[in-house]
Amino acid sequence: MSGLQLELDGDTLREECGVFGILGHDDAAALTALGLHALQHRGQEAAGIVSFDGTQFHSERHMGLVGDHFTDAGTLGRLPGHMAMGHVRYSTTGETVLRNVQPLFAELEVGGIAIAHNGNLTNGLALRKRLISQGAICQSTSDTEVVLHLIARSQRTGSAERFIDALGAIEGAYAMVAVTRTKLIGARDPNGIRPLVLGDLDGKPIFASETCALDIIGASFVRDVENGEVIVCEIQKDGSISIESYKPFKAKRERVCLFEYVYFARPDSVVAGRSIYTARKKMGINLAKEALVEADVVVPVPDGGTPAALGYAQQSGIPFEYGIIRNHYVGRTFIEPTQSIRALGVKLKHSANRAEIAGKRVILVDDSIVRGTTSLKIVQMIRDAGAKEVHIRVASPMIFHSDYYGIDTPDPEKLLANQYKSLEDMCAYIGADSLAFLSIDGLYMAVGGEKRDPKAPQFTDHYFTGDYPTPLTDLKGRDKNEPKKISMLREAV
Repeated sequence: MSGLQLELDGDTLREECGVFGILGHDDAAALTALGLHALQHRGQEAAGIVSFDGTQFHSERHMGLVGDHFTDAGTLGRLPGHMAMGHVRYSTTGETVLRNVQPLFAELEVGGIAIAHNGNLTNGLALRKRLISQGAICQSTSDTEVVLHLIARSQRTGSAERFIDALGAIEGAYAMVAVTRTKLIGARDPNGIRPLVLGDLDGKPIFASETCALDIIGASFVRDVENGEVIVCEIQKDGSISIESYKPFKAKRERVCLFEYVYFARPDSVVAGRSIYTARKKMGINLAKEALVEADVVVPVPDGGTPAALGYAQQSGIPFEYGIIRNHYVGRTFIEPTQSIRALGVKLKHSANRAEIAGKRVILVDDSIVRGTTSLKIVQMIRDAGAKEVHIRVASPMIFHSDYYGIDTPDPEKLLANQYKSLEDMCAYIGADSLAFLSIDGLYMAVGGEKRDPKAPQFTDHYFTGDYPTPLTDLKGRDKNEPKKISMLREAV
């Protein structure tokens, strides 16, 4: 092993959020906690669960990981009932404070409702300003709260009708789950940017962001919630559960976010009928076809680059080896680092495997490059471990544009692709012997089997192409000096 160890998690696209809900099961809260545990990769800042026991709603929301709170019998004991929903969060709008942790709950004229969603509303700020001007009081900085206000102000009769009415006013990306006194509701935005699936456990319906959350509890996959679809599951007076599908919006083609396949979804999940693991392996195969280089070993940048590195090695015939070892048992830094300690990379999560690197020409395969600062450190780590050459191959195209649909991306000027005029300049900055990215057509072929149709793109790919699938109302209507979110009281947490 090399003596140099390094933190490699600082220069990545941050995950969005994960949602889970189940109706009609005696162990609803415990199953929701297990589902959220499977979705933990989608958000690690906070987790929350709301349950309903037939009379009262119960809520537990906490900062930190699911396992830090929801494995405790006492916590789950405070979430009784036969229906529950939950959320794991990475903040895309709003501060990371407890009042922003979802699900958000409100008591309305039609009864209590709890809502959680994955994604981001591109007109959430404009709607919030309008609502506040009309007298609304907002307690959070989460755009999910906007949906609650829209439901409250709807003139429709039932909770499901009000929910659908509210969705008609919002733009952007959402996979949303809501719970009322008798209903579990799931909805996807008209473009289907964010994933949501319908599952079944012993006749009880489930909504989840990914199929891996169904697998962990032994539930079966029924189907994807379609883009623009709202599914209402309701407990009837005789105890049976009805499931109704609504398509209230103008039909559009589904355009799933490509970064679900590149980075966000778990490898064992299936998104829109496509295996994440298979797609990532094909990305590596196509990358080897497009950017082959002579080398002795193919090394993945853990963990995201592993399937693509396997595909690259398989296609090229160059041996695959774990040249970077990740320590899964190290959490936050165990001492308060000074600047000199920080320079040593004291978050000891990764280290170079010198035995597989020294004296060799190394191909490093990563899933994406954002700012490039981490790539620079990885290359230096591999060189310090004795590599003769270091070639970086990236299993996705260059990122030129910011995301406004739930992915926390840097401003465009901070992205590596916008800081240098040529690939050669980028390569020189990173310190590699060569650098290559998968083409947009290579990515499309890996995921969908067809090249990109520029007149009607099959996926959401704006971060690569600048082709945004929805209006960006908040961005275009915001003054340059205006904050991205409404200022709020900062709380100690």
